[in-house]
Amino acid sequence: MNPGDRVRVDRGVATYEGVLMPSSTAEHLVVKLEGGYNVGVDRADADVEVLESGTYDVEGARETADDAVDDAAVGDDVAGDGPEGDGAVGDDAASEITFDDDLPTVALISTGGTIASTVDYRTGAVTAQFDAEDVLRAVPALAGRANYRGRVVANILSENMTPEVWVDLAEAVHEEIDRGADGVVVMHGTDTMQYTASALSFMLDTPVPVVFTGSQRSADRPSSDNVMNAVCAVEAATADHSEVLVCMHATESDDRCALHRATRVRKNHTSRRDAFETVGAQPIGEVDWETGTVSFRRAVADRDAVDLDLSASLEGDVAFQKFVPGTPVDALDRADGAAGLVLEGTGLGHVHTDWIDRIGELVDDGTVVVMTSQCLEGRVCDRVYDTGRDLLEAGVVEAGDTLPGTAYVKLMWALANVENVEETMRRSIAGELQERSVPWT
Repeated sequence: MNPGDRVRVDRGVATYEGVLMPSSTAEHLVVKLEGGYNVGVDRADADVEVLESGTYDVEGARETADDAVDDAAVGDDVAGDGPEGDGAVGDDAASEITFDDDLPTVALISTGGTIASTVDYRTGAVTAQFDAEDVLRAVPALAGRANYRGRVVANILSENMTPEVWVDLAEAVHEEIDRGADGVVVMHGTDTMQYTASALSFMLDTPVPVVFTGSQRSADRPSSDNVMNAVCAVEAATADHSEVLVCMHATESDDRCALHRATRVRKNHTSRRDAFETVGAQPIGEVDWETGTVSFRRAVADRDAVDLDLSASLEGDVAFQKFVPGTPVDALDRADGAAGLVLEGTGLGHVHTDWIDRIGELVDDGTVVVMTSQCLEGRVCDRVYDTGRDLLEAGVVEAGDTLPGTAYVKLMWALANVENVEETMRRSIAGELQERSVPWT
């Protein structure tokens, strides 16, 4: 019995039939079912019958993927220390893949997530464990589009992302651009991608594209979006602009990827492939999957429009509080002594009137209090109702139509890098605050 054999596996009342795949452990069998999904079975509990030998060239498929890396002249390079902590890579490992002097150079930076994940057959769950070279092996279609430098900053699922890793990532992206990368693709878990992308928008002045991408569904699933998203992200990273963007499926079909400005994007669905949306407008651009053509709907920053610069400090003592009916005033106690507080209020930016005096006390004690709205569309305006006017008098700073999560990241950055934080929160730094909120179709 060898990988590539067609097998039937009986395990109690369950029977699985498919192609035997290589397994990462001696204790488990991995079978690829007809529908494309893989299943892991404990060898001790399985009765296996070989139906046909060598029906699937597993090694050939692996070699085809490896050729995309081997033909690209893989070299090793270590570029410093990476983030410490649970699930992080201790050394910021890097590898370089070059094969054509006429092609642009793209730095592929992995932080983990579903696009760089596989199935753990011990638990049956998806786990982040691929490095950047594994992504190239998993997506051979990347070959021939650019020269690649691979780098692993962290190897974590996105729920484990922290501001400390944001700083490590910003420094890594800065270093890759300084080394001559024509564009950067950051592979990231989708659940917190919008926060990390926003953070880099504020921390980094970039003369080249920085494109975040990920996948909603892991590579072992037939409906995986990892290949199209990764390829479209590389196309966007080699186009003529210098934006920080998020590149994900524009529709449920494999037709095009949407390009979202990092500070205006939100994940609005748990599992759809087109989960990401630009709030308050259409996506800023798109990449056609068939042709690789990158197009933009609105003006974007030109390539080399700014000099490379990094302001990677973040103020960690910033609280975030969502208001819902019945939330007690003492919910604000967690912001005592904090440098900043972002409130997600109702409608135009309101909270219960009982909160206003407590907010005023926080402001008097030196906490910058910023108001955003729970509404997905529109902007904060605390001049319409008495409650809003009282909040302004208490010292609350309006964030316009800045998304709550983006306002949180921006306040962390502003407190650490600018003198007039309140004025900075009222104006757009990285496209996070639109001049007008208007209906669109």
